[in-house]
Amino acid sequence: MREILFRDYVASDLDALMRLWNQVTAAGAEPVYSLSEVVASCEQDVAVAAVDAHGEVVGMAVARAAHDQGWIVFFATDADHRRQGIGDRLLAAVEQRLAPQGLTRISVLVPDDQLNVGVLTRAGFKDKKHLSYFEREIPVRGKEMTLLRELGGRILSRDLWGNIAGMIEEKNLLERRLVLPLANASMAESFGVEPPRAIVLFGPPGTGKTTFAKAIASRLEWPFVEVFPSRLAATPEGLAGGLRLIFEEIAELDHAVVFIDEVEEIASQRGGEPPSSTQGVTNELLKLIPAFREKPGKLLICATNFIRALDDAFLRHGRFDYVIPIGLPDEDARRAIWTKFIPDTATTIDVDTLVERSEGFSPADIEFSARQASQTAFEKAILGGENLGPDMTDYLDAIGATKTTVSTEVADAFRHDIENLART
Repeated sequence: MREILFRDYVASDLDALMRLWNQVTAAGAEPVYSLSEVVASCEQDVAVAAVDAHGEVVGMAVARAAHDQGWIVFFATDADHRRQGIGDRLLAAVEQRLAPQGLTRISVLVPDDQLNVGVLTRAGFKDKKHLSYFEREIPVRGKEMTLLRELGGRILSRDLWGNIAGMIEEKNLLERRLVLPLANASMAESFGVEPPRAIVLFGPPGTGKTTFAKAIASRLEWPFVEVFPSRLAATPEGLAGGLRLIFEEIAELDHAVVFIDEVEEIASQRGGEPPSSTQGVTNELLKLIPAFREKPGKLLICATNFIRALDDAFLRHGRFDYVIPIGLPDEDARRAIWTKFIPDTATTIDVDTLVERSEGFSPADIEFSARQASQTAFEKAILGGENLGPDMTDYLDAIGATKTTVSTEVADAFRHDIENLART
């Protein structure tokens, strides 16, 4: 599938709107709102267009706000681009633009004769019987958006979880241990299951720990707030004080996934004479985590490349529910990454061979190799007139020249850490 861009409606999109409108009506489904109402909303309210790599509008969603509720007044995707996930992402883009207006829900009225409503149910809308009325709760209220912006947080696209190809074992584990109890907290507690409040993701550099953290937030539909210790260190309160203040602000959000990457920088082993410069910061973080755990609707995710460097008290039971390893991509994941970066001009590529030859590569290693192959082919096309696109030789040469991020020694140490420190 070609890359799809989602942008705000512009006046020149009117012809595309008319084409999509005609497709809808030709299929026998009479829209609830009139064409004049839809055009007016495009100009005055919220309208998002899905645009393909050629600049063609292949989908459109139009919405308006009324009191505390948002209404979808027109929604359609081009007949040639359906079943590509465009509809789900269009709805998510409209929701992101409506949320800052303080709305509590977003609704769709569907004609009785319109049967293709799967995209609505997949996007979390619920059918209100007898009216064909679909409604979806917006996870972040308008009053929280200002605070979220101040924290540097954001609402992530809802498709991040599904975009992680392969890594089935890791995804299943995170789904069972985190997503299910957090998304169904009342039912979990009725079974005596305490929803997790904090976890550690560990593994070699470049294995996708940040990607998984964002995907968890996407799957839960909770705001994602990343804490950057280096930025807090520059505040007047200093790093320890800055951590305390930002955790106090996060506590005001109803829901949040809070992410700290390379946490070993602020939670390293204490001890020694004289005390290290970070010991006070580690002490402060150890105090903050128990208080954080008392607030429902929050999940702290800490990621580290060097789990052995963490202070022993940091990892103990009572602070972190799970300590989960994230390793190098498996075959399915490598195949998906290669496919993402192989251009359309590369028509004779044996992806299975690339997957086999790149065993032990991190996602970043594969991306580097793919881009290196493309650069080589581009230079040959410009300088030598061989306008054929990257071939297998270009890719295999790039793989051979790539220095892997994770050495054999690091991989062995990771397996040892799984045996001794993982808690799943």
